[in-house]
Amino acid sequence: MYALVDVDNCYVSCERVFRPDLNGQPVVVLSNNDGCVVARSNEAKLLGIKDGTPFYQLRDLFPGVKIHAFSSNYELYADMTRRLMNIVRNASPEFHRYSIDEGFCRLDGMENIDLKEWGERLYHDIWHGLGMPVSIGIAPTKTLAKVASKFAKKYAGYKHCCVIDDDEKREVALKLFPIGDVWGIGRRWQRKLEGMGVHTAYDFASHSESWVRASFNIVALRTWRELNGIDCIAMEDMEMVTKKSICTSRSFPSMLTELADIRTHVANYAARCAEKLRRQHSVAAVLGVFVDTNHFREDLPQYGLFKTVSIPTPTSSTIPIVEAALACLDRVYRKGYAYKKAGVIVMDISSASAVQTSLLDYDSERYARLRKLDEVVDVINKVNGRETVVLGAQQYTAKQGKGKAGNFASAIKRDNKSPNYTTRWSDIIEVE
Repeated sequence: MYALVDVDNCYVSCERVFRPDLNGQPVVVLSNNDGCVVARSNEAKLLGIKDGTPFYQLRDLFPGVKIHAFSSNYELYADMTRRLMNIVRNASPEFHRYSIDEGFCRLDGMENIDLKEWGERLYHDIWHGLGMPVSIGIAPTKTLAKVASKFAKKYAGYKHCCVIDDDEKREVALKLFPIGDVWGIGRRWQRKLEGMGVHTAYDFASHSESWVRASFNIVALRTWRELNGIDCIAMEDMEMVTKKSICTSRSFPSMLTELADIRTHVANYAARCAEKLRRQHSVAAVLGVFVDTNHFREDLPQYGLFKTVSIPTPTSSTIPIVEAALACLDRVYRKGYAYKKAGVIVMDISSASAVQTSLLDYDSERYARLRKLDEVVDVINKVNGRETVVLGAQQYTAKQGKGKAGNFASAIKRDNKSPNYTTRWSDIIEVE
């Protein structure tokens, strides 16, 4: 049996831990630059606020309604979910984290335990320990556990934990479950299945295996088997997957025309890519940079270009990656345009343990020095807060419209950002 633990309205729940006065009120969390809604409380959903709604439209769409909006605070969300997953890990024989707000437990050796009672107790342990609500689905396969967690989230009668442990419960659940909500069924397959008269998970599971084989690929066949109670998704596949390419891109708070201003943004995007590479113990051999104008401004000339550059020695070190990104930016920038967005992509990713230095690039001694430097900077930034230590190229200046020198976060519009309660001493809550 497997248990899926899913945080309810994750980003909103993280904010409410420190703002309990917002319980029962409509709350939304916004994307970078406070662009659009990416997370909603149940109250916000009941109002009719859709995922992706532009923030500036909320006032006109819901006049007179007090909607509490927060800028995205990913440092807070990452730390809170890490604490939550540690509680889950300690309560189960085997745990595999799947995403920032989901994790699978393998319940081997718990055959003589009342799993419904175990799930309800786990919910209360998390609620009392962190103040964050979760939904728990328990079933013989991971896809069915996903289905069960949806019912636990939707129906209060399950008391936050739904168990599907026999064929009767499985069939009842699948008959009520839309095919488009099944894990692994994307929009393209949803449209195709609905065109074939398949509207529920039960409709799909009731077809023959040969029909699925003839109509779809191995991924759909695996989903079909899981819905029929056949466990066929390896637990290793539930781990956070090592990415084959990594992209960091942002829209600028305002349109930029000068290369010097754009360089600072690109330097920060490249540094963020380097951090992500180190986090997954990888290195990259190819880096690309793109720039783009605002296509919604038809009154302005339009331009966009993407170029790549090879890195002689694959690396995850911040300095050479930033250097490569700035050199690439020089090739794509054209004067006379107002730019709205830029991004950095690192590709040809491989394991950091298989790096062979190039005679034409870094000698092994310099490569080792850079790696040690990155390790020290990563520790400092982890302890004291992201971007405590950065490269000079990453620093925004007063000339660039920031008012004072600042880091990557200061270049993103986050007027409604909450404090980093759990990761910065300066933001810790004071109790009178």
